[in-house]
Amino acid sequence: MNVAPHPHPLPDRAAQLHAALEPLMEEVIADLTALVRIPSIAWPSFDPAHVDASAEAVAGLARTAGFDEVEILRAPTPGGEPGAPAVVARRPAPAGAPTVVLYAHHDVQPVGDTALWATPPFEATVRGDRIFGRGAADDKAGILVHLTAMRLLGDDLGVGVVLFVEGEEEAGSPSFGNFLREHREKLAGDVIVVADSGNWKVGTPALTTSLRGMASLEFTVATLDHAVHSGMYGGAVPDAALAMTRLLASLHADDGSVAVDGLRGEEAADVEYDEAVLRADSGVLDGVSLIGRGSLSSRIWSQPSITVIGLDLPRVDVSSNTLQQSVRAKLSIRVAPGQTPAEALEAVRAHLRAHAPFGARVDFGAEEGGSPWRADVSDPVVDTAMEALTAGFGQGAVQVGLGGSIPFIADLLEEFPSASILVTGVEDPDARAHSANESLHVPDFRSAIVSEALLLEELGRGTRE
Repeated sequence: MNVAPHPHPLPDRAAQLHAALEPLMEEVIADLTALVRIPSIAWPSFDPAHVDASAEAVAGLARTAGFDEVEILRAPTPGGEPGAPAVVARRPAPAGAPTVVLYAHHDVQPVGDTALWATPPFEATVRGDRIFGRGAADDKAGILVHLTAMRLLGDDLGVGVVLFVEGEEEAGSPSFGNFLREHREKLAGDVIVVADSGNWKVGTPALTTSLRGMASLEFTVATLDHAVHSGMYGGAVPDAALAMTRLLASLHADDGSVAVDGLRGEEAADVEYDEAVLRADSGVLDGVSLIGRGSLSSRIWSQPSITVIGLDLPRVDVSSNTLQQSVRAKLSIRVAPGQTPAEALEAVRAHLRAHAPFGARVDFGAEEGGSPWRADVSDPVVDTAMEALTAGFGQGAVQVGLGGSIPFIADLLEEFPSASILVTGVEDPDARAHSANESLHVPDFRSAIVSEALLLEELGRGTRE
């Protein structure tokens, strides 16, 4: 869609919106605190009642924000199981105005080892400029960005809005495709804002314009038909643990870069990480070198990676003197933009077959994949978003990639191919999403709200004029 040039300085309008936001912030933080308190983990091993409660809470907030129609909807997964509840709220567009879909998710990651948390995971705790708690940044803050931006604009909102708050993103969005197809008419829009990413650093806003895809693969290496005594046969009989560790080591070159033929990447990044900052943000220990080759940004955004995320071996405290007959592993593969998950999986399978040592047998198990994405940066909506972010934060916005994946964007593009997709967010390098001590930087939260209000206003202003 085309966006008319704005006739007034955006920084002045941003200052007005910041002033209007200030008296609302206490209530906004209280709403976020209430959402964080709900342990809405959508994984099958957790109580689904919490996800239901979270959906109800979000629906209540949507009604307060002035939506005319608020529903809690579901769709079945491909296997026929019921999907998690999603909140869909609608506010019709004025005549001739575009409709903007505002996406976020209300489910969260499990907390892991609570001993690693400095504060209770499901109690929003303020420390300095940060609010700590599971979901405080990913992605319950995204919900409040959408709703508060609408409250700021009130009756001056010049666009139609669809609020779409998913309930199973952290569980892989299993019903997402079916949900889009079943509720397509309720979800259609000209611009889709996905508030599930982050900024370049505290105070510097970013628009995410590329995402790596993801694939996962389980496989088993077997060398024996049963386990045997390591003293009686060790030194002559190859066990599966030896074969597996050698096979896993073959996936990477000595410098840690991926060594799988057929996995492609590129050297492309508009901004570059400072190595000291990257090491500090990721917690790399002193003396441990970084891996890969090329610019740091490209290693994370536009080159493939392979991580061993699961390995079935006896734990040390229950191990015995045996040669293992078989060992199972799970790989997480990040796929660079421009390559499909299917291509990546086939390349990895071919590598594992070709490099299995000692003639070990390799059998493949469960796999999954999600497509990478690259924005059309020539879309004028991208320029509008960059201007809104710059004004809202008072700092020049940058375009960044994201090493993580948002696989459902491919589903959105398939269902709404003409829509402009903007990927924004409130996280910063120290937000620690998915990890212990997840937190939200409150000043950036404020700026994200103002930036989205500016974006909505600019998208609707051309129609009013």
